[in-house]
Amino acid sequence: MTVFVLGGAQTDFARNFTKEGRGLLEMFTEVVPSALINADVDPSQVGVAHVGNLAAELFTGQAQLGGLLVAAVPGLDGIASTRHEAACASGSTAVLAACADLESGRYDLALVVGVELMRNTDGRTAAEHLGSAAWAGHEALEAEFPWPALFADVAETYDKRYGLDYAHLGAFAENAFRNAARNPLAQSREWSFPAGSFGQDDALNPVVEGMLRKNDCGRITDGAAAVLLASPAFAAEWARRHGRDLDEVAVISGFGHRTAHLGLAGKLERAADADYLFPQLRGAVTDAYKRAGIAGPEALDLVELHDCFTITGLVALEHLGAANPGKGGRFIADGGLSGPLAVNPSGGLIGLGHPVGATGVRMLHDAARQVTGTAGEIQVDGARTALTLNVGGSFTTVVTLVVSR
Repeated sequence: MTVFVLGGAQTDFARNFTKEGRGLLEMFTEVVPSALINADVDPSQVGVAHVGNLAAELFTGQAQLGGLLVAAVPGLDGIASTRHEAACASGSTAVLAACADLESGRYDLALVVGVELMRNTDGRTAAEHLGSAAWAGHEALEAEFPWPALFADVAETYDKRYGLDYAHLGAFAENAFRNAARNPLAQSREWSFPAGSFGQDDALNPVVEGMLRKNDCGRITDGAAAVLLASPAFAAEWARRHGRDLDEVAVISGFGHRTAHLGLAGKLERAADADYLFPQLRGAVTDAYKRAGIAGPEALDLVELHDCFTITGLVALEHLGAANPGKGGRFIADGGLSGPLAVNPSGGLIGLGHPVGATGVRMLHDAARQVTGTAGEIQVDGARTALTLNVGGSFTTVVTLVVSR
């Protein structure tokens, strides 16, 4: 069954909610009403809500986010609500749960919210909290920053397997920040970078872990995103009531969802003789293509892919089929990030920002805006089909969505 994306919203990812004296409640209070207005629906019409979040208990001491959502939006009182956690793919698993609710016929209109408050602590503590999504007690035990260390291991493994030119990682980062400069909601839109910031200058781009440097890394971000998803029956009535053409509404036409071994070493051991470095990542992509009835990346106009680090983005490019294994760097060097498959026109996680639980929902919201021609300053001309690729952990949980019109 097709699921329609009626509308959505996101907060400004440059904001520091704690410095404003605001928190998770206010994130819900802002983003949900904005999404309802954008989708032109009333809270009373929403049958079910799904919340994506990684670590509210660690960052804020708050659990039960479904109840906090109702506290923020009283019109949702009595709604069925569930919170979902899958590391950085939490938002996308919330989307999948909402789609399942609609496809089962239990509900006709679903609200999905992704939310993360992360800038209320120092960077080291935030890194420790985020490290809970790795295999606790088994990996990154000596690392000052667990996730940069683990993805530096990915870069090292990739280098041994294929060869890795740092210039390609730098070019990926530079493209991310260039795109983000056009996005009025991007965390880095007003940042400036002197010449040499994307190279191996230790002063301008210091090493964080291994091969990865400062501008290879996504930053700590506060933010929320929300979308309204509808069944065909609800969408048809909604379109009739508002004088809309249903053919001009974004739909989720395919998905992939796979889970691999929790530990990075376990994944790499299992893939030692495989064609792809992360077979389950590749499988989630091909599952989405198959369910959407498309052959591959040549059918896409854009992709919003997970680039928590530049190496993550490079690996994802290969696994979605934009480049053959080992050739992602050449794809970047040849200008492939800007078309015909536009890569992260939003700025991605590196440029736009990565409030962990919100990222998958934000990706879907941006993909829906792109295929309906409503993405404003970041619009890809003529976009009709997009793919989102959202990763939790070291490619442990992977969710892909094909969004089309």
